[in-house]
Amino acid sequence: MTARAPAVRQRPSPETRLPAGPFFATAEQRVALARERFFEEGVRPSGLVPELVIQSWTRCVSARRRPNEQVSFAPITKSRVASALARNRQLLDAAKDELSQLDAALAGTACKALLTSHDGVIVHATPTAIGEGRLMPGLARIGNDLAESNVGTGAPGVSARTGEVSVVSGAEHFFSGFSVMYCAAAPIRDTRGEIAGVLDLSCEVEQFRFDAAAMVRLYATTIENRLLRAQSREHLLLRFQSSPGLLHTPLEGLAAIDGTGRVCWVNGAGTRLLAGARTGGQSPTVEQTFGIDLESLLALAHSARAQAHRVPGGLGMWLEAQPPEKDGHRSATALSFADPVVADDAPEIEAAAAVAPAPGAAADDERMGAEALTLIDSHRRMIDSTLLECGGNVSRAARQLGVSRGLIYRRLRERRSEDA
Repeated sequence: MTARAPAVRQRPSPETRLPAGPFFATAEQRVALARERFFEEGVRPSGLVPELVIQSWTRCVSARRRPNEQVSFAPITKSRVASALARNRQLLDAAKDELSQLDAALAGTACKALLTSHDGVIVHATPTAIGEGRLMPGLARIGNDLAESNVGTGAPGVSARTGEVSVVSGAEHFFSGFSVMYCAAAPIRDTRGEIAGVLDLSCEVEQFRFDAAAMVRLYATTIENRLLRAQSREHLLLRFQSSPGLLHTPLEGLAAIDGTGRVCWVNGAGTRLLAGARTGGQSPTVEQTFGIDLESLLALAHSARAQAHRVPGGLGMWLEAQPPEKDGHRSATALSFADPVVADDAPEIEAAAAVAPAPGAAADDERMGAEALTLIDSHRRMIDSTLLECGGNVSRAARQLGVSRGLIYRRLRERRSEDA
């Protein structure tokens, strides 16, 4: 019996071979097919356009919007502009340097950088050096509302709604009138983890000639870090990363520590490094999160240098601490965590103010100078010595130390209890 030769599978000829993308040859054809399936056939076009775009289309349809609608903007009055700028002053202050850099970077392109508030109102727009097209001059104006509820699917509205970096290109916009726009946006969060604003890069007619998503993410992260620091001046600021070269860059982790040693917030880069440090419920302590106590962090802040440290998760980190800020300056002392005096303490404060410093304070300072004091003891002794220098004048001592009078009065009450 003769053995049969194995069958040879013939390769299809170039004429019959399917293209790599069987349903489209260009990005425009892909989006056109996605719109046909979604708007005409009611079929979810998964894989044809980004999932964030599909979800936005779905929300727009649920809100009874139609793709062929004409979008209108509310009249932009001086009071509307002034109100938007006033409400977002802190965001604008945090973003001004980065917006200036973006202006210079985009000067040779047809792109604009837009900064919107958390609810989609434009509060800043950079100029463009090249022709803006037909839509951009009327669209990119301070006071216009780019929220999804007003302009449908667009990168600023999608990022504000989802908290994600988003790119919406051409006909991926819900309304057909915006099919000539290309935009990429990234959210900016505040210390509560809520959306404070959105940074957007937009251009008309032509697609981006650079990685717009990466660029907008980088600048939005830098703005977010500036905003977080500005909102936490009274906290100890901790910078951390696995490499010291990444400190003071957009890739650094940031955390704010309050006077009780609680971690108030951790930025996005830090959350990724710590595997989800930004969680609900009670704030964790700095020891739970970083494996270091508050006094050690204060000592690190005083040294003004980065230090290698291994966090509880096992990852080696470089830590750098900045002390809390008082009157525009950061002081490396726990005194800066002091709470302001409250009205309910007034009667007791008046009585305590009459107490003079202990007569042996200066001699005690000399005897104890060579001993190893704890940070808390040294802070108390600093108050005592400053009060002595100021002749018992609480207001002068508070100004000299850069702390509240309430802290001085509390120290006086402690000394009165110790002497009793």
